Amino acid sequence: MTERFGGAAPAAGPAVAGGMPGIGGRSGRPQARPGAVPAARPWAGSPRAVALWLFVVAALVAGMVLLGGVTRLTHSGLSMVQWHPISGVVPPLDRAAWQAEFQAYQHYPEYRDVNDGMNLRDFKRIFWFEYAHRLLGRVIGVVFALPFLWFLFSRRLDRRLAPRLAGIFVLGAAQGALGWYMVESGLVSIPAVSHFRLTAHLGLAIVIFAFILWTGLELVWPGSGGARRRPGLRRGALALPALVFLQMLLGGLTAGLHAGLTDNTWPLMAGRFIPAHLFPLTPWWLNPLDTVETVQFDHRMLAYIVLISVLLVWWRVRVRPDAGRRVRIAADLVLAAVVLQVSLGIATLLEVVPVPLAAMHQGGAVLLLTTTLVLARALSAG
Repeated sequence: MTERFGGAAPAAGPAVAGGMPGIGGRSGRPQARPGAVPAARPWAGSPRAVALWLFVVAALVAGMVLLGGVTRLTHSGLSMVQWHPISGVVPPLDRAAWQAEFQAYQHYPEYRDVNDGMNLRDFKRIFWFEYAHRLLGRVIGVVFALPFLWFLFSRRLDRRLAPRLAGIFVLGAAQGALGWYMVESGLVSIPAVSHFRLTAHLGLAIVIFAFILWTGLELVWPGSGGARRRPGLRRGALALPALVFLQMLLGGLTAGLHAGLTDNTWPLMAGRFIPAHLFPLTPWWLNPLDTVETVQFDHRMLAYIVLISVLLVWWRVRVRPDAGRRVRIAADLVLAAVVLQVSLGIATLLEVVPVPLAAMHQGGAVLLLTTTLVLARALSAG
């Protein structure tokens, strides 16, 4: 002992009984005997494996958002008039099953008011979009649940992370129910879903995506050194995903009201930068939610705010010598994503919302949100 610790061995007494930090006893870490196999720490976790799994799930959720946009743009969302969470996995397999599905569709407003005279072949085209959307939702549930249970019961998941991931699973289940609640609104009297329910469905998908991605980023970039060194810049970076989220919600209202099909000029609307008659409804606060022209105007104005905010944060990152390479790259990616997204938005408007451009615009929004979250996490971790 004298040679090992570089001093005289301690005399027996209270100091030995109480233990010495790092040597043994009740207040220190026990020393392993030579040749002994160290015991595994309970719930040690596998952060990189868990992070990889979460990134895969986040990518699938992003794909779900894109497929949902295509389903809406192709007017396919009301083609499946029933919701069977389990048996609905199996599509129609023969002509009789297809005829039964088509006849069920014919009893609802979209067929009577919009698609009267549609043949079975055209029905199949819209059916497959909605079916693929619902099937992907189920696939995401399985891809999330099975690895989660495996990580949990094999003790490869940090116990502090388990409640958060369980909460994500609950949100995913709620998203499925909310999706049907949205579809149901278009099966009553008007062949169009409620733009409020559509926006809520989109908003919850975005929340789930951001929650999963942020959790994965925390696992690969742990720590909070950057938050202490650059609190102001970090707050500015955290504001960016919040602004993008709000803009995506406005995009949901714009889509639900078909507001992109009017005032297809830029930068002016009806010949003016600020068009007249933005508040025709009473009370006034209904207009940002229910007036086509006002919703599109708000979507345009917030796009300018997002662009300016990104430019300010990017400039603050570039002028700081202590920003670090990872943070600088993330800031450059955010700038590139916002320029791409604004360009896609303008093109989609001027071309009167063609399906390919509109789908790319929705994908650009997910990409922009992703880069802002990456930047915020990079700044937080240091």
